[in-house]
Amino acid sequence: MNKRILTLAFILVAAPVAASAASVYKWTDEQGVTHFGDRQPTGQQAERVNVRSGTSSGGQQGQSPQEQLEDLEARQADEAEKREESAVEEARRKQREANCATARSNLRILDRNSRIRVEEDGEQRYLSPEEIDEQRQKFQEIANENCGAEEDAQAER
Repeated sequence: MNKRILTLAFILVAAPVAASAASVYKWTDEQGVTHFGDRQPTGQQAERVNVRSGTSSGGQQGQSPQEQLEDLEARQADEAEKREESAVEEARRKQREANCATARSNLRILDRNSRIRVEEDGEQRYLSPEEIDEQRQKFQEIANENCGAEEDAQAER
């Protein structure tokens, strides 16, 4: 009788330990659905999950603290570079918007006024109709270069 009780007690203690030692795998299929299973799927990348802590074995567990620090610094440098690139692009966009507004304003002025006065060498004079046409073409080119991307972006929205 003691052997049976001892065997039963051993089985009761060993069963949860054996169950927790079983491997659990986590993977995501083509539709983006996350699956868990006791066998690693064939032909797909899967992470082994520690059922006690809930963490996966993929990732940085095998890395030393120095390697983790280097990875972190590399990610931070990449993020800083992306922020800098987006800041440069934002500055370019704002400059294009300012150029576009100025060119359009100058075109409206040229279209409204028949006589345009300019100052050259400290003296004022009126532009000839040919000079007004040259200025109109110049401002139209500037507007086309700087307003085109803005209008395309608005048309896509």
